[in-house]
Amino acid sequence: MTQPFKGKNKSGLTRELIEALIPMFEQASAGVIAIDRRARITWINSSYSKLMGLGDPASAVGRPVRQLIPHTRMPEVLESGKPLLLDIMEHQKQQLVVTRLPFFDDADEIVGVIAFVLYDDLQPLTPLVSKYRRLHQDLAAARKALAQNARTTRYSLGDFVGASPGALEVKRRARLAAGREMPVLLLGETGTGKEVLAQAIHAASDRAGKPFVGVNVAAIPDNLLEAEFFGVAPGAFTGADRKLREGKFQHADGGTLFLDEVGDMPLALQAKLLRALQEGEVEPLGSNKVSSIDVRVIAATSRDLVAMIAEGAFRSDLYYRLNVFEIPIPPLRHRLADLGVLCEALLEDICRGQEHQSEMTDAALGVLAGYDWPGNIRELRNVLERALTMGEAGVLDAVAIGKMLPRSVMPVAAHLAAQPVQPLAQTLAAAEARAIEQALVASAGNRSKAARLLGISRSVLYDKLGKMS
Repeated sequence: MTQPFKGKNKSGLTRELIEALIPMFEQASAGVIAIDRRARITWINSSYSKLMGLGDPASAVGRPVRQLIPHTRMPEVLESGKPLLLDIMEHQKQQLVVTRLPFFDDADEIVGVIAFVLYDDLQPLTPLVSKYRRLHQDLAAARKALAQNARTTRYSLGDFVGASPGALEVKRRARLAAGREMPVLLLGETGTGKEVLAQAIHAASDRAGKPFVGVNVAAIPDNLLEAEFFGVAPGAFTGADRKLREGKFQHADGGTLFLDEVGDMPLALQAKLLRALQEGEVEPLGSNKVSSIDVRVIAATSRDLVAMIAEGAFRSDLYYRLNVFEIPIPPLRHRLADLGVLCEALLEDICRGQEHQSEMTDAALGVLAGYDWPGNIRELRNVLERALTMGEAGVLDAVAIGKMLPRSVMPVAAHLAAQPVQPLAQTLAAAEARAIEQALVASAGNRSKAARLLGISRSVLYDKLGKMS
C-alpha cells in the first residue's frame, strides 16, 4: 500500500489518500474539483459545477481549468507545490471560501491539485470578515501615517495649473531647478502656490526618494526657531529631553529643506542659517558637537528681500546664498488667462469623493476675472468652496460667485448677470489688456520692468502689445 507521507514531501497528500478523502470532502463542502499536472480537470462534482454555472460535470472533464474558471488559483498551487488552505474566491459577485491542496506520487512529484469550497455563503463568517476588514482599515491608516512620517511630497509640476505665458515660464524654471543642486528662491505673493512648486521641484529632482521637510518660519516663535532648525542637545535646558531632539536640518538630511516665508527670519538666526549652508554642518542648541548634513534648500518669501537688505532687516550674504536660482511666481491677477483651467482643477479637487460634480458658467468666470485677487489661488479656492456650500445647484453662475466676493464686486456680478454672455476668450483678453496697462502705469512705461511685474518675458510683452495696437 502506498504511504501517504513519504520523502521530502512529508506534508503532501498522495493520490490514494485524496481518493479516500473525496467522499468526506463531498459531504463537508459545497463543491469539489481536481486537476492533473497539466492543469486539466480530472474530476468535478455536480455541486461545484452548479456553483460555477458549468452545466453537466462530465462536459468539463479533460478541459483546462482556467478555460472554465479564469480566476482559479489551482495552477498556482500546481506550480509551487504548496497548499492554499484558506482563500476567498470571487465568482460572478459571489464570494466562496476555498481550500486547495496539491497531491503527489511515490516519487514525491506533484501530480495534481484538489480544491473544495468550504462555504458558498459568508454569513457564518461575518465576525471573522468584520475583524479582517478592521485589520485592513488599521493597516491602511498605518501606511498613511508612515507615508506622512516619511515626509514625502504630494505635488508634482502637473499640480501647478496654468498655460499662460507666466505659468509656463514658472514651470520652465522649475524644471531647470529640479535638474540642479543649487539653492532656489521662490518669490511670490501669499497664495500663489510656492509650496506646491517647492514640492514639485523636489519630486522631479535626484533627491525625490529622500525627505522633503517644510517649515513656515513665520509660524514659529522667534525664541523657538533655533531649536526647531538645529535641534536640542540632551539636558540643554531645564525640562529638555534626555536624548538628542533633532531639528529640521537633521530630518531633511539627504533631501530638501523648504523654508517658507524666509523673510520673517530674525537676524540672529540668519547668521546661524548662513553658517549651516556654507559649512554643511549644524550644531544643536546646548551642544559643542557639530554634525554634517547634506541638504538642498528651497526658500520662499512674499516680502521684498532687496528692500529689507537696504533697511538692515535681512543679511545680504544670506540673500546671495539663497538666491542662486530665482523663480518669480506671478500673482493670479497677472495670469487671468489661467482662470478657466484653475477653476476646473480646483472644482475637481473640491468635489472629489462627492456624489455630484459642479460646473461654472462663462458669466461666472467673467465675474472672477473682474476681481483683483489679493489672496491669489488660495482665495480663489475659498470662494469656490463657499459658493458650492451655499448654492443649491451644481452650477455656479455669476450671481452665486458675486455673492462670495467683496461688496465692491457684487454690483459687477449683478450687472454681468443681466448682460448677454460674452465669449470666454473675449472676457479674458480684456482682463489681460487691463493687467498690461496697469503694469505699464506701475513701471512708468518701462517695458522690461512691466514684463517682470507680469511674470512674462519682454518678447512676449512686445507681442501682446502689438496685438493690442
